[in-house]
Amino acid sequence: MNVLSYYIIREVTKGALLALLLLLTLFNLFTFSDELKDLGNGNYGLKQVLWYLVLTSPRVTFELIPSAALLGSLFVVGAMANNREIVAMRAAGFSTFWIIRNIMLAGLILVVLAVAIGELVAPASERTAQVLKTTAQNNGVVLRSQYGMWLREGNRFINVRKILDDGSLGDVRIFEIDEQHRLISATRAAHGIFLGEQRWTLQNAAVSIFNPDRVDAKSQAEMPWQSGIDADLLKVAVVNSDNLSLYDLYMYIDFLNANQQKAQRYELAFWSRLINPWVTFVMLMVSVPLVIGIGRGIGAGGRITLGVLIGMTFNILDRIVGHMGLIYDVNPMLIAVMPSLTVFLIATATVWRLS
Repeated sequence: MNVLSYYIIREVTKGALLALLLLLTLFNLFTFSDELKDLGNGNYGLKQVLWYLVLTSPRVTFELIPSAALLGSLFVVGAMANNREIVAMRAAGFSTFWIIRNIMLAGLILVVLAVAIGELVAPASERTAQVLKTTAQNNGVVLRSQYGMWLREGNRFINVRKILDDGSLGDVRIFEIDEQHRLISATRAAHGIFLGEQRWTLQNAAVSIFNPDRVDAKSQAEMPWQSGIDADLLKVAVVNSDNLSLYDLYMYIDFLNANQQKAQRYELAFWSRLINPWVTFVMLMVSVPLVIGIGRGIGAGGRITLGVLIGMTFNILDRIVGHMGLIYDVNPMLIAVMPSLTVFLIATATVWRLS
């Protein structure tokens, strides 16, 4: 790698990382403003809000890297064009495609960063953020384990093994202890339905009451259950594509297909997660014709505005295509690939014509 290649890669990477920092700060300010309306709900205070922002930042960073690459490239390569550095490179015998190659090498660094954050950091931190927020607002204590989700409410410990698609609970177990930490009763129900206002109905319930000298057992087809645990608290156990790595998404899709359940939404999330880091290359290719040719002479403010408009338009169209694909049952892989591939081909054709 010659000095000029290193210079382009370094500058584009620095510009993208700076744009990423600015975008992340902006998004966190908006999120902070939104979270303030929930301040004071339960134990959700300022400390919890700040921790929530910290824990959701990896996911936001993963999503912002393509847009940051576009802004960084527009700013840095655009500045090179305005300073006639691009003209000097081409006059020295370096082609437009050599310049593009070095810009793409900078994009490769950003793609590696996106994959590392998206797979190793973001899923776990997002799960922790959701648990933190929901439990703080509902005054609950939650522990996720291989045996489902555990919650504590006073002297009662509640184990939920399944969260069904309709929001009801499957395989609910409730253990109650006294002040000396001795087990008073144990309840197991096949199904739990939330009725609202802290009221539940447990179906096919078996109750064991532990007395000093005997154990009384009874069964009920339906049993009322009064609990301050809100249904929203249980949503932290629902499978969320933001909380899963690619491997976990793949295994969950396989589980849904094996049980003949609809998995299209998770398949779209899988392919979108797989494609998202590579959208960085698409955004970098889009930036090239805007700074080498028709974008020459545009100031920094104009380039940033242009980049924001392009990034927002692409994200909106990508979401529209995704929702339309789910409605009309289009192949999820095609839905995820089509917007990026279309934009990449248009940008490549434009660069080819300009060169």
